Amino acid sequence: MEFEPCKPPGNPSYKNKWWTTRLVWPLIAAAIARFALLAVSLARIGSYGMIRLDTSSYLIPGRNLLLHGCFCADGAPDLFRTPGYPFFLSVTSLPGLPAAALANVILSIFSVILVWRLGRAVFNDDSIALGAAWLFAFEPIGVVNSVVLMSETLFLTLLLLSLERLAVFLRTRRLPLLAAGGLWLAAATFVRPAAYYLPPALALGFFLVLARVPGLRWKAPAVFLISVLPWLAAWQIRNRVETGYSGFSSISDFNLYFFSAADMIGRVEHRNLSEIRQGLGLQCALGCGMQAYLYQPYLALHPEQAGWNQGQRLAYMHTEAERVLRAHFGLYLHSCFESLVKTMIDPGARSFDALMSRDESRHIVYLLRREGPVRGLIQFAKSEPRAAAEKAAFTVVMLGLYLLAGRGVFLAVRAARCDAMQSASLWLLLGTSLYFVAISAMAGGAGADSRYRLPVMPIVCIFAAAGLRAIKIAEQ
Repeated sequence: MEFEPCKPPGNPSYKNKWWTTRLVWPLIAAAIARFALLAVSLARIGSYGMIRLDTSSYLIPGRNLLLHGCFCADGAPDLFRTPGYPFFLSVTSLPGLPAAALANVILSIFSVILVWRLGRAVFNDDSIALGAAWLFAFEPIGVVNSVVLMSETLFLTLLLLSLERLAVFLRTRRLPLLAAGGLWLAAATFVRPAAYYLPPALALGFFLVLARVPGLRWKAPAVFLISVLPWLAAWQIRNRVETGYSGFSSISDFNLYFFSAADMIGRVEHRNLSEIRQGLGLQCALGCGMQAYLYQPYLALHPEQAGWNQGQRLAYMHTEAERVLRAHFGLYLHSCFESLVKTMIDPGARSFDALMSRDESRHIVYLLRREGPVRGLIQFAKSEPRAAAEKAAFTVVMLGLYLLAGRGVFLAVRAARCDAMQSASLWLLLGTSLYFVAISAMAGGAGADSRYRLPVMPIVCIFAAAGLRAIKIAEQ
């Protein structure tokens, strides 16, 4: 595989473009795939398919913000969600939930353009960029999540806007582009707090890449952080003033206590996870919301906390969760590895099933546990051939993308040795991917879900397109 020859630092020959007529066909293909899925899901089970357990936790505070000017849920300021997606969902769902799903689909189609732009900014190669757009048009996780009323699609759009601006900055070294990338990343963080620790990591990367560039070594990281951190700090000040909680989102403490720590207790004591969570006070069957520490089942276990504010209760949950994880740290690391593997190799077919039927089949899970992986898969294929074929198709697409992307990464890194800026762009993508992989792993085995790898899949598609181009060149 041969990329363009070495260019001087800064690459002034790079021409930034927002559009090419060759994008029309992948956009049409992406629209057909997504609109068809939305239409079939609505026809089969109505708006039920696009709703998940977490959807209401976005809709309630978003509606309160829109209608009453208060970002509240469970009778108190909402710390669990940040206002990005709740506000988006509350506005787009005013005509009905299908309208919100339609807005999600439009964002997902727009993301195809952003994947093309990001691929072009990194490789300065129209063939690779167009190939990445075609691959992402049909990428299963992106297609399925485009019609689900969750934050992933909006987050991905904002993340791609940020990464594209940062990649163009590395090509042109124009600081306004870096500031724009920071603003888009701040917006993405308000949609999903999973990106909260990404700005410092990227700033360190810019410092290392530009260490020998006069005037940019310190200026570039400073401009980037100034464009991101004040917005995040403002929300944390709001949390502190209204509730006594200094963090950006309580979802990390909630998951640490009710998912990670509960998972450790269940593994050690060989007890059911839902039973452990109820014992910790998370009894959603009784109507508790995501801020479970405000409800009677939790307060009945901790009556001394009745006079505490939200910040004090969350601090207690965080401390207790850390105590459990430290006591079983080796088991927690094993759980993190489990989560990583499940998130990255789950083909996502169950999410597709949930859009097609109210009765999502879990038959394969029980077979695998009872019969083992080989015999369980064989029996599942015999008993449910259609479902087995569907899951096989999802798996083949996923593995094909991974193999092509691995080839693309290897060849791209090797070819970029003499081009510092292209090498930096490649590591921008690889570093961002590793960041989100690590974040998904930290949730532990109980928090694994294929949708958590959505931020990684556009990058996989870009490198897979590079791998495809290498194959074409080898065949010529």
